[in-house]
Amino acid sequence: MYKNILLAIDLDDEASCRKPLLSAVELARKFGARLHVLTVVREVEAMLQARAATLAYEVIASDLENRMAALIRRASASDLEPNILITHGASIYAEILGVAEEAGADLIVVGSHRPAMRDYLLGTNASRVVRHASCSVLVARD
Repeated sequence: MYKNILLAIDLDDEASCRKPLLSAVELARKFGARLHVLTVVREVEAMLQARAATLAYEVIASDLENRMAALIRRASASDLEPNILITHGASIYAEILGVAEEAGADLIVVGSHRPAMRDYLLGTNASRVVRHASCSVLVARD
């Protein structure tokens, strides 16, 4: 049923990554799907980190890649050989949707947190992905 699954995780909140990661891994195994694991760095944060660090942005991206690989190992999902992706942009949900299109994703798996007051006014990235995705979306909560 699914051939390409995109898992979008927030490395700033690794506790919220567990359920979406386990769900995506289980579905990828069940359907023999290719797993793509994505994290998005907001463009403003990326610029600030690159400026504050003595090394270039590539080092920051490499660190994020290593953290994602460690999460994948802890979930015993290395055998799936997931495609690890790091992107940056002004809009997290737009980046997720763009990568989903490029990867030909037929399922996007995202986590969600308890909404704060500002989320009721603006909406969360997960809710925006659900509204605008051209494929199915699974919102996995802990």
